[in-house]
Amino acid sequence: MATDLKTYKFNHSMIRVKDPKESVKFYEYLGMKMIKKIEQPEAKFDLYFMGYDSPKAVSHGNHFSDREGLIELTHNYGTESDPDYKVSTGNAEPNKGFGHTCISVDNIQAACQRIEDAGYKFQKKLTDGRMRHIAFALDPDGYWVEVIGQNPLDATEDIKTTDLQTYRMNHTMIRVKDQEKSLKFYKEVMGMTLLRTSENKGANFNLYFLGYPGDAEVPATSANGVNPIADREGLLELTWNYGTEKDENFKYHNGNDQPQGFGHICVSVDDLDAACKRFEDQGVNWKKRLMDGRMKNVAFVLDPDNYWIEVIQNEKYKQRANW
Repeated sequence: MATDLKTYKFNHSMIRVKDPKESVKFYEYLGMKMIKKIEQPEAKFDLYFMGYDSPKAVSHGNHFSDREGLIELTHNYGTESDPDYKVSTGNAEPNKGFGHTCISVDNIQAACQRIEDAGYKFQKKLTDGRMRHIAFALDPDGYWVEVIGQNPLDATEDIKTTDLQTYRMNHTMIRVKDQEKSLKFYKEVMGMTLLRTSENKGANFNLYFLGYPGDAEVPATSANGVNPIADREGLLELTWNYGTEKDENFKYHNGNDQPQGFGHICVSVDDLDAACKRFEDQGVNWKKRLMDGRMKNVAFVLDPDNYWIEVIQNEKYKQRANW
């Protein structure tokens, strides 16, 4: 019984939503489609898996477990009619932790204008602040969705159209307390590769982008001079603010303690039993072992900041859950 880390995929990121109709509509407007819906009426929640599936998409036509870059929307029944219900987006003190999801687009100016024209709000427009090459749209719950370009900013400024079929769900960002511990964990335990590092010494933070390259080469630069990993899906961005690692009382909010919002990231693997045995041998902290509870097809590992990492079977390799 063995497991091949090269087959692993960063399958999805889960966020809780108040009103699934509004949330699904928003992510569909960003070009995604509902890849899978899992209804759990006895437990009073439904799961909506949103992702890119056009003929130009990275995972076009694949089983939902054999994909990267999905967003799982979790709806607990009744929140849509509760006037007091709201999620914790992870970007307000004292509950910072999860930061954002990010889509990459062909023509960023036109893409942002289209989102604005539909009446959706922005945390940061392209023209705001000093970083003119990124924007942050707000989903119906106030979660931040970063928008980055796949092409140089000056090459797309006069283009008024945008092709949703070229969009990618590029990455999910979480803040980490100790970058050395987190990088070691995600590389050595979870089997990810560090694809890019962005040091921002003047602003006292670094960004680390990790993922599962599979058989693809890890690009150092791109042909057009933009972010060399902008055309990928399913990356994990770790944000480290200098000095947090020295404060023994410092901790980030994992989104599952109250107030809730972000839930987990998820990795799909070639052999779930073998992968969990390997994690056990690595001495991980478990939130839920595979055979705990009633769900025997999922496990949850805890990362150094107590974020939850779901582990599921990639059904391409072995049928297990009949999702």
